[in-house]
Amino acid sequence: MPRLTAIYRIRSDAAGIEARARGLAVEQSVEMPVEAIDDATVLAEIVGRVDDVRALGQGVFEVRIGLAVATTGAEPGQLLNMLFGNSSIQDDVVLHDVELPADLARGFGGPNHGLAGLRRRCGADGRAMTCSALKPQGLSAGDLALLARRMAEGGIDFVKDDHGLADQGYSPFAERVRAVTGALAEVARATGRRTCYVPSLSGDLDAMRRQVALAREFGVDAVLIQPMVAGVANFHALVRASPDMAFMAHPAMAGAARIAPPLLLGRLFRMLGADATVFPNFGGRFGYSPETCRALAEAARMAYHGLGPSVPVPAGGMTTERVAGMLDFYGRDVMLLVGGALLSARERLAEHAAAFVRQVAGHGYGQIA
Repeated sequence: MPRLTAIYRIRSDAAGIEARARGLAVEQSVEMPVEAIDDATVLAEIVGRVDDVRALGQGVFEVRIGLAVATTGAEPGQLLNMLFGNSSIQDDVVLHDVELPADLARGFGGPNHGLAGLRRRCGADGRAMTCSALKPQGLSAGDLALLARRMAEGGIDFVKDDHGLADQGYSPFAERVRAVTGALAEVARATGRRTCYVPSLSGDLDAMRRQVALAREFGVDAVLIQPMVAGVANFHALVRASPDMAFMAHPAMAGAARIAPPLLLGRLFRMLGADATVFPNFGGRFGYSPETCRALAEAARMAYHGLGPSVPVPAGGMTTERVAGMLDFYGRDVMLLVGGALLSARERLAEHAAAFVRQVAGHGYGQIA
């Protein structure tokens, strides 16, 4: 029976790590005393197997556990459940990585459009893409549309909803999509340049399906979703049911699972259909290190079982002063998201957005090391 390899980081002393690893293998496979199992197939094929234990130093061990692929049901939610369901509640362990058989990974499909598709949408051949966010909470649809208009006048490629914008009374989804797409269409007619709107999905699966359909009616071809809030199975279902749509994944609630960000935000979100993945850049409001960000970007873009590359979107308190450094770090296969720093310009928003766009367009580009 084919197996996948789940790779964990466990805090333990040397004397107890072997027993802890065996306990983790059982917890993530059969979740019961092995001596109580009398089925030979279950014992031979289903019970998790500790393949390797390696000391990393400072009381941390890397543990590799083989799990039966059949237990995942080839379904996103059950895959996460088998990798880290119960053990995510145990505070001494982190899911660090996973090695999946190629046919299992390919079966999830990956991005609908990915890096090349998003570039085509905004005409960003050979350069990094630009993005900004509509906020704060509490503004009306009309006020948000005015912000979107100014961003588009500055030449921003993608204008996305802040992830907290949902279907609130002060800015209902349908009203917001109508207002923002109308404003962006006017700018496009005047300038000949398209800015893509990325509205935020929310609610249950039926509600999100309705929102995708409504967005499509207004010419929207990209949406924002929070896979860990919406549910990874719902996310994947929406992606597969909407091949015309691009999906930008937001990391809200991703930190609650203690899954290494390069694995969750980079590889797994990509595998399940994220065309772009937003993550906190180092040096911003969150605590990711340069090493984590580098690994995450690599996981999103590197060759992986034939799936298309996803676009890394570093964000989280970024400013235009950091543009050159981010481009040197990530190279051109990236989308830079500057939100609040642009909005702080207020009535000069279009001017500051244009300066941001010029910085990106004029940079010589480095390459991720």
